Amino acid sequence: MTNEALTRVPRETRFPLNLAVSIPAIDRLYEESKLDIWAPADDVDWTSGQLDAIASEQLQAARRVWSRRAWLEYTGIAETPALLLRFCLERGREVDAKFFLTVRNTEEAELVDVFHRYSELLGGYLVRPADPAWEPVINRRCHSDALNPEVPLDAYVVAHCALEDGLELELFRAYLANAREPLARTLLERSVAAKTRHARFGWSYLEWRAGSLSASARGDVVLTLVDWLRKVAFAGYHVPSLATAVDSAPEQQAQEIAAAAGLGAATAMQEEHVLRDYLATARQRLQALGVALPAVSHPRLGPL
Repeated sequence: MTNEALTRVPRETRFPLNLAVSIPAIDRLYEESKLDIWAPADDVDWTSGQLDAIASEQLQAARRVWSRRAWLEYTGIAETPALLLRFCLERGREVDAKFFLTVRNTEEAELVDVFHRYSELLGGYLVRPADPAWEPVINRRCHSDALNPEVPLDAYVVAHCALEDGLELELFRAYLANAREPLARTLLERSVAAKTRHARFGWSYLEWRAGSLSASARGDVVLTLVDWLRKVAFAGYHVPSLATAVDSAPEQQAQEIAAAAGLGAATAMQEEHVLRDYLATARQRLQALGVALPAVSHPRLGPL
């Protein structure tokens, strides 16, 4: 025997893997997503649009709206793999969620492609916001938060996969309701189908986990939800008119023009109405699962 210190090798405890279905609702989402995989380049008739009769001002406004839509969707391209890795690193996390996240990333890539292609048809994809002040609002580092051990995984999923993805779904339903241009309608129907699955994943996971969350864990969920509302929602990430640190007037004008032209947008007033209604419904849903989300005050709109 020597006096040299022994190097201890950590013991692997994740194997054997449990691949049995734990959350049937999410397993069904996984199977549904696999059946709905498609290729934007091949499965959409990009010549079916009726853009020739639309005024240049309207096309430019919609180009701004759809380019911004692509910027937001890019966030998910990095977030989902990070979230999948987090699920894999934590012991005992359900395999259904891991499987679903693999196909969610594919759906996000499809939507980025769709939003980019339609922006090109409208006059050309915009690489970045005209006002640089929007860049720190839009360039969120969700992948870092998803991997941050100081952010409990359950709290992250509730805030970003249930509350946030649920809001995105309702906003896209509003965009679809205003879409008269045929190609815009087709693309938004595809988008709503994908975002319905994304929101159902988050809420289904919360429903599965709710009964096992301790009082401390529920407190972490509430803190993360409030933090998301203040730093993301109220910063104008999804609803530009909520921004107070950036001038959102140009975005609101573009939304107004594109919505009136039937190009798949919603006005600022419509988006704020969607937000109010959704938060009221989500708060009731959270309460039923033992999560008491308090009202959070917006500088202009007041308590929401």
